[in-house]
Amino acid sequence: MNIRALVRPNIRALKPYRSARQDHLTGMLLDANENAFGSTLRADGLALNRYPDPLQQKLRARLAALNNAALDRIFVGVGSDEVIDLLMRTFCEPRVDDVVLLEPTYGMYRVAASIQDVRITSCLLDSSYQIDVARTIASVGENTKLVFCCSPNNPTGNLLRLDDIAELCRRLHALVVVDEAYIDFARNGSVASLATTYDNLVVLRTLSKAWGLAAIRLGYCLAHPTIVSLLLNVKAPYNINALTNDAAMRALDNTDVLQQNIENILRERARLMAALAVLPSVRRVFHSDANFVLVRVDDAPRVYDFLARRGIIVRNRSSEPTLENCLRITVGTPDENEALLSALRDYTA
Repeated sequence: MNIRALVRPNIRALKPYRSARQDHLTGMLLDANENAFGSTLRADGLALNRYPDPLQQKLRARLAALNNAALDRIFVGVGSDEVIDLLMRTFCEPRVDDVVLLEPTYGMYRVAASIQDVRITSCLLDSSYQIDVARTIASVGENTKLVFCCSPNNPTGNLLRLDDIAELCRRLHALVVVDEAYIDFARNGSVASLATTYDNLVVLRTLSKAWGLAAIRLGYCLAHPTIVSLLLNVKAPYNINALTNDAAMRALDNTDVLQQNIENILRERARLMAALAVLPSVRRVFHSDANFVLVRVDDAPRVYDFLARRGIIVRNRSSEPTLENCLRITVGTPDENEALLSALRDYTA
């Protein structure tokens, strides 16, 4: 696929800003008007008075190794939300192009498109919350640039079928963006292995969920080198700060902690789902491949308010397509899950 043909003309013609640290990261640095006398904050030996590496070479190399990918296929953003925003800005001409959202799904795709003034085509997932391939392809027009899929899907929690995603990649002249924020809780089912097969596949990842680093705001994508190069041109010069970079590098050493946390969450997910299923107020517990559970209850607003009064905060997803009276509940610690279940038992008592 000719990826550059999908790019906005002004982005194709863009001469990106070249920051000082793209030329030199070491030496007597008198080129960027930094404070040579140092920072007012001392942080573990970090030279916070100096601008960070704008290309995040070491961090991207670590993420590339983690994913068995080449460095030029990794782009790092301020959470995956920045990657979503940059994809919109790079490929979608405002008021001309459109994106397809497979709904119900993560709300930031719609928000990012709306901010960029990009048309939105909503295509419902089928009754099992899987991709309806024929309906999705029919929803794609000549000005469609991006098709967003979330797997495991937020808020329904289920993995999407790999064969369906592969078929979209084969048949569409658009980028197929697969958000895998929750893939670590699914054991298998990642489409990352397809990234070298399909030039138009973009796989989003984050350190916010399984890695437990929501506060540092770091996400990344695996994509064709041309897409990564374009995103590097469009992003802010120093989008990833040194503190975030350092925290991520340290965390990536702790794969044993990662695996233990995943095991704990999966064990608690199974326990929570089984306990929820027998509660009188719960109509359905949906299958989950994520670190949350979607449940249909008898009266979602009422249950939500009841839990909030107990200091237990869940998400009411009832306003989304096909999710009437559905609550999304994050898998907590054993004590948190027990408090939730106790409150729901009191609700129906």
